[in-house]
Amino acid sequence: MSHYKERLSFREKAGYSLGDAATNFFFQSMIMYQSRFYTDVMGISAVAAGWLFLLVRIFDAGFDPLVGVLSDRTETRWGKFRPWVLWTAIPFGVVLWLTYTVPSFSSGGKVVYVFITYTLMMMMYSANNTPYSALNGVMTGDVHERTSLSTFRFVAAMAATLVVQGFTLPLVEKFGGKNPAHGWSVTFGIFGAIAVVFYVIAFFSSKERVHPNPAQKTSVVQDLKDVFHSPPWVVMFLITLCIFTTLALRGGLLFYYFTYYVDHNALLNFVKDIGLGNVHTGAGTWWTTALNWFGFILQRDGSNVTAVGFSIFNMAGNLVTIVGVLVSKPLSIRFGKKAVFLTGILGTAFITAAVFLVPATSIAWLMVLSLLWPVFYGPTIPLLWAMIADVADFSEWKTGRRATGMVYAGIVFALKAGLGLGGAIGGWLLASYGYVPNIAQSPTALLGIRLCATIYPAIPFLIAFVAIAYYPISKELNLRIGDELADRRKSFAKT
Repeated sequence: MSHYKERLSFREKAGYSLGDAATNFFFQSMIMYQSRFYTDVMGISAVAAGWLFLLVRIFDAGFDPLVGVLSDRTETRWGKFRPWVLWTAIPFGVVLWLTYTVPSFSSGGKVVYVFITYTLMMMMYSANNTPYSALNGVMTGDVHERTSLSTFRFVAAMAATLVVQGFTLPLVEKFGGKNPAHGWSVTFGIFGAIAVVFYVIAFFSSKERVHPNPAQKTSVVQDLKDVFHSPPWVVMFLITLCIFTTLALRGGLLFYYFTYYVDHNALLNFVKDIGLGNVHTGAGTWWTTALNWFGFILQRDGSNVTAVGFSIFNMAGNLVTIVGVLVSKPLSIRFGKKAVFLTGILGTAFITAAVFLVPATSIAWLMVLSLLWPVFYGPTIPLLWAMIADVADFSEWKTGRRATGMVYAGIVFALKAGLGLGGAIGGWLLASYGYVPNIAQSPTALLGIRLCATIYPAIPFLIAFVAIAYYPISKELNLRIGDELADRRKSFAKT
């Protein structure tokens, strides 16, 4: 049977994808570095950082639905959602830089500064990413093409992730030297400027094609009822909450794991074995110059081995993730989005927990598991957002009303709540196990770091695995909904 098709050009997909690359300059830094930046650079206690993550989430709770309501009701010649990507570009870049800049304030003043900048950053994230994500659901009504669009989006996101996870620490070392605070500020000033340019390109590249019925009456209350009474939306809300709780908890603690648990001599030998151990600035070749520019030159005393080694692990994992993202579409066409998601989430949970068993000196085994993790997780990344677009279609198919912004706003709220919850849990658990910044950790604190980076993050993924089993949109129903909605829209389609 032939199904509805609405293809997008390579240029449009690639241009749109840069928006998520821009977002990931903040998103990945928040997952990987923000907790330790606040405790070890800004000087905030782990307990205070944990409360900060949670309180900002509560404060920010009403902002995501507000953005959803406003974007659904935005009417411009550029569409409903595209303008928000442009309007928020410069504020996003500026606040990103401020978030990773350490002011010359007292301890109490720094807590206030962190609260204000982190709150503003999350508001900018909502104002930008909710409409940007909603664009994924209105650029095409073709269910397979949406997966393709999500694939482009997350290849770009993973490329930015590779930069953030691979280059941040070396660049901080390079620009900061003995003053890490300066290094963080310069590095994220660069990231913020790149993000602004990428958002502008995404705005000019994309076009909205799926429109609600112009006869649809505006009603915030009805939009909320439609969303909360949609079984697939409830499932995706819970899954998103669980996934991003894990990402925040695991991602935030891996930096601690490498800094305090992984044996530095073993890591140093690993770095030497891959050819970076005897590379120094004076060598004069083009590749040593490039390594030096990005901060990958290993110092003669090996003092920066954690920054270099951790970055190498992140970059290797992200390269595998990109492959996983690329195979997501063919896997979902062959087996269905739900089946691929189930398999990926379960495998990721087991690999996450298995890292707990790795001894501090077994760098090779740690690398193997680090490469297996994205093999399972990578294909699920674009599917999450493609499935949310399918949820918006499901709601329109059932009710005759479309509220794309509200659907995505609720999911972005779950994402941010998960990040806040994961960050808070990580901070509180670190404190409960006796973590003290910048010193050799006690056996109890080391155990806490290991558990928080491995066993504990696996639990929300297992919950997500159970939840996805109740997702009601099968491969066959997904195609049927797409076909029937395409027929309905012919009567009111905009030319």
